[in-house]
Amino acid sequence: MNVDNAEINHRIEEKHRLVPGKSALLVIDMQHGFLDEGASLEVVAGRSIIPTIRSLVDAFRAKEAPVIFTEFVYADNVPCLRGDPFGVEHLPAKEGEPTGLEHPSSNCLIGHNAGEGVESAETVEALAPLPGELVIQGHTYDKFYGTPLDLSLRSQGITHLVATGITTDVCVSGTVISGTTRDYRVTLATDGVASPFPDLHDAALKLLAHKFARLKTGEELIRELV
Repeated sequence: MNVDNAEINHRIEEKHRLVPGKSALLVIDMQHGFLDEGASLEVVAGRSIIPTIRSLVDAFRAKEAPVIFTEFVYADNVPCLRGDPFGVEHLPAKEGEPTGLEHPSSNCLIGHNAGEGVESAETVEALAPLPGELVIQGHTYDKFYGTPLDLSLRSQGITHLVATGITTDVCVSGTVISGTTRDYRVTLATDGVASPFPDLHDAALKLLAHKFARLKTGEELIRELV
């Protein structure tokens, strides 16, 4: 089968270019529980993308375009697979027992026994939402599932999304694929996403570019937004 990649890429570029009044920025899971030194699920590479995301946040705010934040949360009254077995770090820490990677650590836990300090589910201060900006708390990797994200976007007439955040191979990919399934034109800021696993980060970018998203740098997107 012959595939004209140049033609396909041209069509993707045309259809995904940001549209004034119809574009929004997603900041996915840039939380203390994933970014702080010493957190059980620390993503060291995530700290390096904060300046890029910050620049995009400022650019979207300057255009009065929606900036929406998501936060992964776990609750022991929503005992889904994201805690057991795929994220035991989110399970409540047990007094007197080890915490950290591969141990119950109350990471991003809400409700009683909630994670605090380095395990907090709150967005880091460097990217703190402004009053009135939507903060979506989601119990799954896909931040459309079981949340008002889709309703918020559609009721504001949004058709184009820019995705940033962590992790490229998990919550970012899950949300991007879900957004594309709902017919949003999604662009991924390649220097605004990160993973603790470089090979999975690269693989996720290739997968998403194949069928789900356009790839651009933060600087390219800021120029396009203007």
